[in-house]
Amino acid sequence: MGQWVALSWVKMVPMRVVVDLMKCESNGMCMAQAPEVFLVNDDDELVVLQVSPAEELRAKVESAVRLCPKQALSLED
Repeated sequence: MGQWVALSWVKMVPMRVVVDLMKCESNGMCMAQAPEVFLVNDDDELVVLQVSPAEELRAKVESAVRLCPKQALSLED
């Protein structure tokens, strides 16, 4: 008889960074955690450099979300 092969499905939908601009104070905590993803520009405005960052950055982005003092960041999968 044939053999069964177990397949693991990988979620192919990238994570997505969401910023609530009404809450954000652009204090730079997120930029300190994930400078590849977040930037506070010269006008003290938060810029998301990568809305859908690579999976390798997940730990950094999750840390940025967790440490945001105004809870202005979230991550959607």
